[in-house]
Amino acid sequence: MVVEYEESLEESSYSAAAFGPQDTARLAINAARKDDLADIMFLANNRRIAEMLSSMPHPFTLDDAKALVKRSEATRMGQALFAIRMKNTGRLIGAIGYGPLAEDGGTLHLGYWIGEPFWGQGYATEAAHAVVDFAFSNGGVNELTAACRVNNPGSRRVLEKSGFQFREQSKMRMSGNSGLVNVDRFSLTRSTWKALKAWGQAA
Repeated sequence: MVVEYEESLEESSYSAAAFGPQDTARLAINAARKDDLADIMFLANNRRIAEMLSSMPHPFTLDDAKALVKRSEATRMGQALFAIRMKNTGRLIGAIGYGPLAEDGGTLHLGYWIGEPFWGQGYATEAAHAVVDFAFSNGGVNELTAACRVNNPGSRRVLEKSGFQFREQSKMRMSGNSGLVNVDRFSLTRSTWKALKAWGQAA
């Protein structure tokens, strides 16, 4: 998992349900809803997830789940948060989004988490591809950054498979860990994304 972005709801929002990433082969990526609260709480209240994210509280409460739904409903240009769902059942299995991260110079930062029962099945990579495409195609984004803990090779593979390029190793504070940890930082520009898309279509 990479770090979540910081919350900021000052600007006007638009409907994430009507404006969001394309569905993938297995996933629907759209707004979180109030009827997702039980699934959000069950999956997100996991220390193993919280320790990999900069802003995931632990324990994760009902109020935290409601705040996630509120942020998803407030998705707008330059900042977005979506539910990751199984297309065949509609059940929420995680969340993904991007927004400005103050400690990274305010650049737009990609963040996501997948519930532990669904780890190791490629869902994070599938969702990341869809959201990166959405951000660069429709979200007015010129660059995305991301980070993962150095002891999280699975997240590093997700970022690399999504076109992100390693930038540097540094420290980042994780709320679930209550301290600074070593992270690998990555970035992906619109120009690189366009080149990768063109190469993929030609291959």
